[in-house]
Amino acid sequence: MTSRRNALKALGFSTGAVMGSALLSSHSAKLPETQFSFCLNTSTIMGQNPGLKGYIDIASRAGYSGVELWVRDIQEYIKAGNSVGSLKKLLDDAGLKCENAIGFAPWMVDDEEKRKGGFRQMEEEMQLLAGIGCTRVAAPAFGVDAPLDLMQAGERYRDLLDLGRKTGVMPQLEFWGAFPYFHHLGQVLMVAAVANDPDAKILPDVYHLFRGGSGYEGLKMLNGDLIDIFHMNDFVSSIPREKQEDKDRVYPGDGAAPMKEIIQTLKNMGGKKVLSLELFNKDYWEKDALEVAKTGLEKMKTAVGAV
Repeated sequence: MTSRRNALKALGFSTGAVMGSALLSSHSAKLPETQFSFCLNTSTIMGQNPGLKGYIDIASRAGYSGVELWVRDIQEYIKAGNSVGSLKKLLDDAGLKCENAIGFAPWMVDDEEKRKGGFRQMEEEMQLLAGIGCTRVAAPAFGVDAPLDLMQAGERYRDLLDLGRKTGVMPQLEFWGAFPYFHHLGQVLMVAAVANDPDAKILPDVYHLFRGGSGYEGLKMLNGDLIDIFHMNDFVSSIPREKQEDKDRVYPGDGAAPMKEIIQTLKNMGGKKVLSLELFNKDYWEKDALEVAKTGLEKMKTAVGAV
């Protein structure tokens, strides 16, 4: 230690000065800036059934910059004789970006034939989404009916990411809190880690983190690059966690979730984050769709502004 101290002195430094310099460097390092944008998942007003044009019109009038459309709604629009180009124009004219899409392709299942079919389905849906300028699609463990080998699931996710790069629409690995085989943040992080791919992304959700028992501390371990989309909602404390259902979700800030902590964690991560309102509340479905959309946006902005 004496020789090291003498060497530092010879260079014109003291031990304290070196330590102080290191601390100053650490504390003065600027955290990466987080940018939030606000998006409407059309499930929120699905019960009012306004149709694809209605979803886009309502999201635009309510003040959102983006939407999360459901693949099945896009397919119905095309089957009705409309073109992909006309949908792209609707979005552009409304000043909206389709930030992500919700689909249900069985790409993760063990059955080889079903999995091949799932990859074919995913490729077709990705190509459809690319045509409207959507660069992301949800990738849940749909169709899985037995405990997962997470190592194999990671390899399958890596293959799906290759398909995403081919089509230009990247899969966002999603987990569902009430799903017995893929419900926990730890599981989705392992699958993403096994994929060992720089384009791996996960799609967390306030409700699913609670319902599946993950909690919110684990989010603090994550690099901001891992999350592009974050589903916003809340849960009520009057229903036991294991009995909560999608329909029980409420507006962000109206429930028991530690919303301020969640937003602060997302802020600390850095990077661009799309906060997307995803609700399935049947009481909200009985109300005016525009009112619900506006209220949800206001609640999200209030949550962000409180941090």
